[in-house]
Amino acid sequence: MAIKIQYRQNNLKFKYPFTISKGTKTHQPSLLVELDFNGIKGYGEAPAISYYNITVEKMIADIEKKRAFLENYSFTHPDRYWHYLYHLFPFNTFLTAALDIATWDIHGKLKNQPLFELWDTDMTRAPLTDYTIGIDGIERMVEKMEEKPWPIYKIKLGTREDITIMEALRKHSDAVFRVDANAGWTLEEALEILPVLKQLNVELVEQPLAKGDWDGMKILYEKSPLPLIADESCVWETDVKKCLHHFHGINIKLTKCGGITPALRMIAEARQLGLKIMIGSMNESSLGSAAIVHLSPQADYIDADGPLLLEEDIATGLHYDAGRITLENKPGLGVELKN
Repeated sequence: MAIKIQYRQNNLKFKYPFTISKGTKTHQPSLLVELDFNGIKGYGEAPAISYYNITVEKMIADIEKKRAFLENYSFTHPDRYWHYLYHLFPFNTFLTAALDIATWDIHGKLKNQPLFELWDTDMTRAPLTDYTIGIDGIERMVEKMEEKPWPIYKIKLGTREDITIMEALRKHSDAVFRVDANAGWTLEEALEILPVLKQLNVELVEQPLAKGDWDGMKILYEKSPLPLIADESCVWETDVKKCLHHFHGINIKLTKCGGITPALRMIAEARQLGLKIMIGSMNESSLGSAAIVHLSPQADYIDADGPLLLEEDIATGLHYDAGRITLENKPGLGVELKN
Protein backbone atom coordinates (compact mmCIF):
# COMPACT_ATOMS: atom_id res chain seq x y z
CA MET A 1 0.00 0.00 0.00
CA ALA A 2 1.18 3.49 -0.82
CA ILE A 3 1.68 6.35 1.64
CA LYS A 4 0.00 9.75 1.57
CA ILE A 5 1.90 12.71 2.97
CA GLN A 6 0.81 16.01 4.47
CA TYR A 7 2.82 18.57 6.37
CA ARG A 8 2.55 21.72 8.43
CA GLN A 9 5.01 24.48 9.22
CA ASN A 10 5.29 25.58 12.86
CA ASN A 11 7.09 28.47 14.51
CA LEU A 12 7.00 27.69 18.22
CA LYS A 13 7.77 30.46 20.69
CA PHE A 14 10.29 29.89 23.50
CA LYS A 15 9.31 30.82 27.06
CA TYR A 16 12.53 32.83 27.20
CA PRO A 17 14.90 33.89 24.40
CA PHE A 18 17.18 30.87 23.91
CA THR A 19 20.87 31.78 23.74
CA ILE A 20 23.86 29.54 23.10
CA SER A 21 27.39 30.38 21.96
CA LYS A 22 26.16 30.47 18.35
CA GLY A 23 23.41 33.06 18.86
CA THR A 24 19.92 33.79 20.19
CA LYS A 25 16.46 32.84 18.97
CA THR A 26 12.95 33.56 20.25
CA HIS A 27 11.10 30.94 18.19
CA GLN A 28 11.79 27.41 17.00
CA PRO A 29 10.68 26.79 13.40
CA SER A 30 9.87 23.17 12.67
CA LEU A 31 8.16 20.93 10.15
CA LEU A 32 5.44 18.49 11.16
CA VAL A 33 4.81 15.62 8.76
CA GLU A 34 1.84 13.26 8.65
CA LEU A 35 2.04 9.97 6.79
CA ASP A 36 -1.17 8.05 6.12
CA PHE A 37 -0.70 4.35 5.45
CA ASN A 38 -4.00 2.63 4.72
CA GLY A 39 -5.79 4.86 7.23
CA ILE A 40 -3.12 4.58 9.94
CA LYS A 41 -1.46 7.94 10.54
CA GLY A 42 2.08 8.46 11.74
CA TYR A 43 3.66 11.76 12.77
CA GLY A 44 7.17 13.13 12.75
CA GLU A 45 8.89 16.44 13.40
CA ALA A 46 12.11 18.13 12.35
CA PRO A 47 13.22 21.47 13.80
CA ALA A 48 15.10 23.84 11.50
CA ILE A 49 18.55 24.79 12.82
CA SER A 50 20.25 27.75 11.16
CA TYR A 51 23.86 26.64 11.68
CA TYR A 52 23.12 23.41 9.80
CA ASN A 53 21.69 25.43 6.89
CA ILE A 54 18.41 23.51 6.75
CA THR A 55 15.22 25.58 6.72
CA VAL A 56 11.59 24.48 6.87
CA GLU A 57 11.19 25.91 3.39
CA LYS A 58 13.99 23.65 2.15
CA MET A 59 12.32 20.60 3.69
CA ILE A 60 8.98 21.48 2.10
CA ALA A 61 10.61 22.08 -1.30
CA ASP A 62 12.27 18.66 -1.13
CA ILE A 63 8.95 16.98 -0.27
CA GLU A 64 7.19 18.58 -3.22
CA LYS A 65 10.04 17.77 -5.57
CA LYS A 66 9.95 14.08 -4.63
CA ARG A 67 6.31 13.71 -3.56
CA ALA A 68 5.49 11.06 -6.19
CA PHE A 69 8.45 8.94 -5.08
CA LEU A 70 7.50 9.32 -1.41
CA GLU A 71 3.88 8.38 -1.92
CA ASN A 72 4.30 5.55 -4.40
CA TYR A 73 6.66 3.51 -2.23
CA SER A 74 5.13 0.31 -0.84
CA PHE A 75 5.76 0.57 2.89
CA THR A 76 6.80 -2.60 4.72
CA HIS A 77 9.21 -1.65 7.53
CA PRO A 78 10.87 1.58 8.73
CA ASP A 79 14.37 0.22 8.01
CA ARG A 80 13.61 -0.30 4.33
CA TYR A 81 11.83 3.00 4.00
CA TRP A 82 14.72 4.84 5.67
CA HIS A 83 17.19 3.51 3.10
CA TYR A 84 14.82 4.65 0.38
CA LEU A 85 14.57 8.11 1.99
CA TYR A 86 18.35 8.32 2.39
CA HIS A 87 18.81 7.93 -1.35
CA LEU A 88 15.99 10.40 -2.10
CA PHE A 89 17.37 13.08 0.24
CA PRO A 90 21.11 12.46 0.68
CA PHE A 91 21.69 16.06 1.77
CA ASN A 92 18.64 16.56 3.99
CA THR A 93 18.83 14.36 7.09
CA PHE A 94 16.41 16.72 8.84
CA LEU A 95 13.56 15.83 6.49
CA THR A 96 14.60 12.19 6.50
CA ALA A 97 14.39 12.23 10.29
CA ALA A 98 10.84 13.60 10.34
CA LEU A 99 9.67 11.03 7.81
CA ASP A 100 11.51 8.19 9.55
CA ILE A 101 9.96 9.06 12.92
CA ALA A 102 6.53 9.07 11.29
CA THR A 103 7.09 5.61 9.79
CA TRP A 104 8.13 4.24 13.19
CA ASP A 105 4.92 5.75 14.62
CA ILE A 106 2.98 3.84 11.96
CA HIS A 107 4.96 0.67 12.61
CA GLY A 108 4.20 0.79 16.32
CA LYS A 109 0.52 1.35 15.62
CA LEU A 110 0.45 -1.58 13.19
CA LYS A 111 2.02 -3.78 15.86
CA ASN A 112 -0.18 -2.19 18.57
CA GLN A 113 2.88 -1.57 20.73
CA PRO A 114 4.76 1.48 22.03
CA LEU A 115 8.13 1.78 20.33
CA PHE A 116 10.15 1.07 23.47
CA GLU A 117 8.34 -2.28 23.75
CA LEU A 118 9.09 -3.10 20.12
CA TRP A 119 12.78 -2.70 20.99
CA ASP A 120 12.37 -4.87 24.10
CA THR A 121 13.46 -2.09 26.46
CA ASP A 122 12.23 -1.13 29.92
CA MET A 123 11.08 2.46 30.37
CA THR A 124 11.74 2.27 34.12
CA ARG A 125 15.46 2.13 33.24
CA ALA A 126 15.36 5.47 31.40
CA PRO A 127 17.63 8.18 32.85
CA LEU A 128 16.25 11.53 34.01
CA THR A 129 16.24 14.38 31.53
CA ASP A 130 18.12 17.57 32.23
CA TYR A 131 16.64 21.06 31.97
CA THR A 132 18.57 23.61 29.90
CA ILE A 133 19.58 27.04 31.16
CA GLY A 134 20.54 29.20 28.18
CA ILE A 135 23.20 31.90 28.29
CA ASP A 136 21.91 35.04 29.99
CA GLY A 137 22.83 37.48 32.71
CA ILE A 138 23.87 35.62 35.85
CA GLU A 139 20.92 36.87 37.90
CA ARG A 140 18.52 35.78 35.15
CA MET A 141 20.13 32.35 34.89
CA VAL A 142 19.72 31.92 38.65
CA GLU A 143 16.08 33.02 38.37
CA LYS A 144 15.46 30.43 35.66
CA MET A 145 16.83 27.69 37.91
CA GLU A 146 14.73 28.84 40.85
CA GLU A 147 11.62 29.00 38.66
CA LYS A 148 12.22 25.40 37.57
CA PRO A 149 13.57 23.25 40.42
CA TRP A 150 15.15 20.26 38.67
CA PRO A 151 17.57 17.48 39.58
CA ILE A 152 19.82 18.03 36.53
CA TYR A 153 20.60 21.26 34.70
CA LYS A 154 22.38 21.65 31.39
CA ILE A 155 24.16 25.01 31.46
CA LYS A 156 24.98 26.63 28.13
CA LEU A 157 28.42 28.27 28.10
CA GLY A 158 30.89 29.71 25.62
CA THR A 159 31.33 33.25 26.97
CA ARG A 160 34.13 35.24 28.57
CA GLU A 161 32.40 34.83 31.93
CA ASP A 162 32.01 31.05 32.01
CA ILE A 163 33.82 30.40 35.29
CA THR A 164 32.06 33.32 36.98
CA ILE A 165 28.70 32.01 35.74
CA MET A 166 29.28 28.50 37.02
CA GLU A 167 30.56 29.63 40.41
CA ALA A 168 27.49 31.83 40.84
CA LEU A 169 25.04 29.10 39.80
CA ARG A 170 26.62 26.55 42.08
CA LYS A 171 26.00 28.82 45.07
CA HIS A 172 22.27 28.52 44.39
CA SER A 173 21.88 24.81 43.66
CA ASP A 174 23.20 21.39 44.63
CA ALA A 175 21.67 19.80 41.51
CA VAL A 176 23.70 17.90 38.97
CA PHE A 177 25.26 20.33 36.47
CA ARG A 178 26.13 19.48 32.91
CA VAL A 179 27.89 22.02 30.68
CA ASP A 180 27.41 22.50 26.95
CA ALA A 181 29.97 24.82 25.36
CA ASN A 182 28.59 24.36 21.82
CA ALA A 183 32.15 24.48 20.44
CA GLY A 184 32.72 27.82 22.17
CA TRP A 185 36.22 27.26 23.63
CA THR A 186 39.76 27.06 22.36
CA LEU A 187 41.98 24.25 23.62
CA GLU A 188 43.76 26.64 25.97
CA GLU A 189 40.49 27.92 27.40
CA ALA A 190 39.16 24.40 27.88
CA LEU A 191 42.32 23.28 29.69
CA GLU A 192 41.86 26.21 32.09
CA ILE A 193 38.10 25.83 32.58
CA LEU A 194 37.69 22.06 32.94
CA PRO A 195 39.55 21.69 36.29
CA VAL A 196 37.39 24.48 37.74
CA LEU A 197 34.24 22.74 36.52
CA LYS A 198 35.46 19.54 38.15
CA GLN A 199 35.75 21.38 41.47
CA LEU A 200 32.21 22.67 40.98
CA ASN A 201 30.92 19.08 40.66
CA VAL A 202 30.02 19.30 36.98
CA GLU A 203 29.09 15.85 35.64
CA LEU A 204 30.19 16.21 32.00
CA VAL A 205 30.96 18.69 29.24
CA GLU A 206 29.51 18.65 25.74
CA GLN A 207 31.44 19.78 22.67
CA PRO A 208 34.15 21.97 24.22
CA LEU A 209 36.04 22.67 20.96
CA ALA A 210 35.21 23.36 17.34
CA LYS A 211 33.75 20.32 15.59
CA GLY A 212 36.74 19.88 13.31
CA ASP A 213 39.44 20.30 15.96
CA TRP A 214 40.27 16.60 16.29
CA ASP A 215 43.90 17.29 17.22
CA GLY A 216 42.80 19.57 20.04
CA MET A 217 40.22 17.05 21.21
CA LYS A 218 42.84 14.31 21.33
CA ILE A 219 44.90 16.42 23.75
CA LEU A 220 41.86 17.46 25.76
CA TYR A 221 40.58 13.87 25.99
CA GLU A 222 43.88 12.76 27.51
CA LYS A 223 43.97 15.62 30.03
CA SER A 224 40.33 16.26 30.89
CA PRO A 225 39.21 15.56 34.47
CA LEU A 226 35.61 15.32 33.19
CA PRO A 227 33.84 13.15 30.60
CA LEU A 228 33.62 14.89 27.22
CA ILE A 229 30.59 14.28 25.00
CA ALA A 230 30.63 14.92 21.23
CA ASP A 231 27.72 16.87 19.78
CA GLU A 232 28.60 18.90 16.69
CA SER A 233 31.50 16.46 16.10
CA CYS A 234 29.08 13.51 15.95
CA VAL A 235 26.40 14.07 13.33
CA TRP A 236 26.17 10.91 11.22
CA GLU A 237 26.82 7.23 11.72
CA THR A 238 30.29 7.55 10.20
CA ASP A 239 31.26 9.97 13.00
CA VAL A 240 30.81 7.49 15.85
CA LYS A 241 34.11 5.70 15.39
CA LYS A 242 35.95 9.00 14.83
CA CYS A 243 34.99 10.04 18.35
CA LEU A 244 36.80 7.11 19.95
CA HIS A 245 39.85 8.36 21.93
CA HIS A 246 38.71 11.95 21.35
CA PHE A 247 35.51 11.94 23.40
CA HIS A 248 34.17 9.77 26.18
CA GLY A 249 30.72 9.68 24.66
CA ILE A 250 28.44 10.93 21.90
CA ASN A 251 25.23 12.95 21.77
CA ILE A 252 22.90 11.40 19.20
CA LYS A 253 20.34 13.84 17.84
CA LEU A 254 17.68 12.33 15.63
CA THR A 255 17.33 15.39 13.42
CA LYS A 256 21.06 15.48 12.65
CA CYS A 257 21.62 11.77 12.03
CA GLY A 258 18.44 11.17 10.02
CA GLY A 259 15.97 9.68 12.47
CA ILE A 260 15.34 6.72 14.72
CA THR A 261 16.65 4.10 12.28
CA PRO A 262 20.26 5.37 12.11
CA ALA A 263 20.13 6.33 15.80
CA LEU A 264 19.55 2.68 16.72
CA ARG A 265 22.62 1.70 14.73
CA MET A 266 24.68 4.48 16.33
CA ILE A 267 23.64 3.30 19.79
CA ALA A 268 24.74 -0.24 18.99
CA GLU A 269 28.11 0.90 17.63
CA ALA A 270 28.76 3.26 20.53
CA ARG A 271 28.05 0.48 23.02
CA GLN A 272 30.45 -1.82 21.17
CA LEU A 273 33.16 0.87 21.30
CA GLY A 274 32.60 1.61 24.98
CA LEU A 275 31.35 5.17 24.40
CA LYS A 276 28.74 6.74 26.64
CA ILE A 277 25.45 7.64 24.96
CA MET A 278 23.35 10.76 25.25
CA ILE A 279 20.15 11.20 23.26
CA GLY A 280 19.78 14.91 22.69
CA SER A 281 17.20 17.52 21.86
CA MET A 282 17.06 20.22 19.23
CA ASN A 283 14.13 21.96 20.92
CA GLU A 284 11.49 19.65 19.51
CA SER A 285 7.91 19.78 20.71
CA SER A 286 6.36 16.79 22.48
CA LEU A 287 6.04 15.13 19.07
CA GLY A 288 9.74 15.00 18.28
CA SER A 289 10.67 14.61 21.94
CA ALA A 290 8.56 11.44 22.19
CA ALA A 291 10.95 9.68 19.83
CA ILE A 292 13.84 10.62 22.15
CA VAL A 293 11.94 9.34 25.17
CA HIS A 294 11.25 5.95 23.57
CA LEU A 295 15.00 5.57 22.94
CA SER A 296 15.93 6.75 26.43
CA PRO A 297 16.23 3.30 28.11
CA GLN A 298 19.13 2.62 25.73
CA ALA A 299 21.05 5.76 26.78
CA ASP A 300 23.19 6.92 29.69
CA TYR A 301 22.02 10.53 29.53
CA ILE A 302 18.90 12.18 28.16
CA ASP A 303 18.33 15.75 27.04
CA ALA A 304 14.63 15.80 26.14
CA ASP A 305 13.47 19.07 27.66
CA GLY A 306 12.32 20.71 24.42
CA PRO A 307 8.63 20.96 25.42
CA LEU A 308 9.60 22.55 28.74
CA LEU A 309 11.44 25.35 26.96
CA LEU A 310 8.55 26.19 24.63
CA GLU A 311 5.65 28.48 25.43
CA GLU A 312 3.44 26.45 23.12
CA ASP A 313 3.35 22.79 22.15
CA ILE A 314 1.77 20.95 19.24
CA ALA A 315 1.15 17.57 20.86
CA THR A 316 0.18 15.89 24.11
CA GLY A 317 1.27 12.61 25.66
CA LEU A 318 4.52 13.34 27.49
CA HIS A 319 4.46 13.96 31.24
CA TYR A 320 7.41 15.53 33.11
CA ASP A 321 7.97 15.16 36.84
CA ALA A 322 11.31 16.32 38.28
CA GLY A 323 13.31 14.89 35.39
CA ARG A 324 11.28 11.71 34.97
CA ILE A 325 9.35 11.49 31.70
CA THR A 326 6.40 9.14 31.41
CA LEU A 327 4.45 8.13 28.33
CA GLU A 328 0.81 7.28 27.96
CA ASN A 329 0.22 3.60 27.23
CA LYS A 330 -0.48 4.00 23.53
CA PRO A 331 1.07 2.37 20.45
CA GLY A 332 3.72 4.04 18.31
CA LEU A 333 5.02 7.33 19.65
CA GLY A 334 2.06 7.58 22.01
CA VAL A 335 1.40 11.27 21.39
CA GLU A 336 -1.54 13.08 19.84
CA LEU A 337 -1.63 16.38 17.97
CA LYS A 338 -3.48 19.20 19.68
CA ASN A 339 -5.14 20.35 16.45
